[in-house]
Amino acid sequence: MAFRGKEMMKKLVRKVGGEKNLAPGVKESLKKCVPDSRIVMNRAKRGLFAGKHIQFGNRVSEDGGNKTRRNWKPNVQEKRLFSYIMDRHIRVKVTTHALRCIDKAGGIDEYLLKTPYHKMDTEMGLYWKTKIEKLYEELGQTEVAFFTPEEEAKLEQDFKDMKLAQRAARRELRRQMYGGSSKQKQIEQGSADTQETAEEAAKILSEGIPNEYAPEDLVANS
Repeated sequence: MAFRGKEMMKKLVRKVGGEKNLAPGVKESLKKCVPDSRIVMNRAKRGLFAGKHIQFGNRVSEDGGNKTRRNWKPNVQEKRLFSYIMDRHIRVKVTTHALRCIDKAGGIDEYLLKTPYHKMDTEMGLYWKTKIEKLYEELGQTEVAFFTPEEEAKLEQDFKDMKLAQRAARRELRRQMYGGSSKQKQIEQGSADTQETAEEAAKILSEGIPNEYAPEDLVANS
């Protein structure tokens, strides 16, 4: 599937939100590295292939040496790679060669930062590279605040209290939505039956034992 570099540039700039979101000099680097036209597999646009694409050759028979055209497709896997700068997993299709390159670089972020633009020959690779570079640039401009050990302990305790409060709120919401579990209902029903039995016993003792419940010798004497 053929596509042109100008169309790729337009898509990349549109995906990152316009030229204002590009780091200084990134667009010029993209223009120099992205070729005017290139033949790449269509599915390579949606993954990181690290230069591995479809190859063509001949199948040679053992008897007569007859040649038949064939192709070799790369080994593509769908993986969930964790990005520290984005703090989430990225689901992407990668080749086994790209996985080895990512492991050698130390992660998906480091691989995208270290790989030059002219080796990112897929649309998705160029998009993630420009996006992560922009995020790292914004991270470098943020101010860093240092806390004392007492303040860190207080913040940690506040986070724990907040988690406990959220857990209690979710538990209460589930109890209101589903009316509690069946085991809890049985416990509550058993406690209610016990209380009712105790009340009946106290009422009988206060009013006296009826004849149908009293022993026969006590009824005869009465």
